[in-house]
Amino acid sequence: MNTPLQSGSLKIATIMGIPIKVHFSWLIIFGLITWSLSTFYFPKAAPQLPAVAYWVNGAIAALLLFVSVAFHELSHSFVALRYKLHIHNIILFIFGGVAQMKGEPPNPKAEFRMAIAGPLSSFFLSLLFFIVYNLTTSQITKALFLYIAQLNLILGAFNLIPGFPMDGGRIVRAFLWKKTDDFFYATRKASGYGQKIAIFFIVFGIISIFAGIPGGLWLMLIGWFLYSAAQSSYQQASLQETLSGIKVKNIMVKDIVTMPSSITIDKVVNEYFLKYGYGGFPVVDDGRFLGFVTLKEIKDVPKEKWSDTRIAGILIPHNKKWEVSEQDSAMKALEIMITEDKGRLVVTDKGNIISLITRNGIARYVQIMGR
Repeated sequence: MNTPLQSGSLKIATIMGIPIKVHFSWLIIFGLITWSLSTFYFPKAAPQLPAVAYWVNGAIAALLLFVSVAFHELSHSFVALRYKLHIHNIILFIFGGVAQMKGEPPNPKAEFRMAIAGPLSSFFLSLLFFIVYNLTTSQITKALFLYIAQLNLILGAFNLIPGFPMDGGRIVRAFLWKKTDDFFYATRKASGYGQKIAIFFIVFGIISIFAGIPGGLWLMLIGWFLYSAAQSSYQQASLQETLSGIKVKNIMVKDIVTMPSSITIDKVVNEYFLKYGYGGFPVVDDGRFLGFVTLKEIKDVPKEKWSDTRIAGILIPHNKKWEVSEQDSAMKALEIMITEDKGRLVVTDKGNIISLITRNGIARYVQIMGR
């Protein structure tokens, strides 16, 4: 899935088979931490040292924060892998990190263990860095490890805030899920808590700005991010609940319209796209499915060439991974569409095309049947 975080991220390593990526926005945090520590924190903690020592230790502190956040997310991922859940990647960005997971935890116990692993890993690092702080004698090194120990303590405590999708919110979801045996209710409830907490952050941030309290803008940004994430989680839960138990055969297009590969674009536009109003059509020759032609491919060809260009030259060749059966779940079909960035999939039976299922069709179903 090509999310904004994905498109602006660079892979830097692979750990436990999980790609670790850094989003360009993390550079902002790296710069801010390095600058603030080298300019204010270290000069007070260890005066009379050369400026280069402050900048070097500031950069080291920023890198250790990077390692700490990555360790936090890897802890979640390690537990998830034990429950056979696939982790697409881990992305570190301006607000911390996120492990992008395929699927949901199989039960409340798994959810709780996955959620608590992150804060516990941060508390562990905080203790570890505090021990190093007590063992070292250099003023600037003591200041460095004390700072990182405090940051990890804050990171662990902050993530325990009981609002989804924070780790604390996931713990709340696990509790509600176990209590009600209703995953979707638990998700909606925990997401609602997350939105309320996010609004509190935003309002408190605004008040802080007017009161002259430092950090108000940062609180507003965090609140906005949490609200967006909680709202997205709420909508996803509602979508999953609406499509729960619904199969492809319940939503697929009953009558499909196909086109031959020999037809030219001008005829396709007039005889197919304008006539039927669909966003794409399967191309079939002698009963053999070749691929799809959508409006995107049509628009990529200059209009003056429409009468001379045949569909065979612009169609998207079919791939088996873009197929589903009528007994597959509608949610599975939607996940494939999102992952593959496709607006439609073919429905097959014994290798033959029997229908199509489209994003628009799923959206209409959700709009009519949703909560």
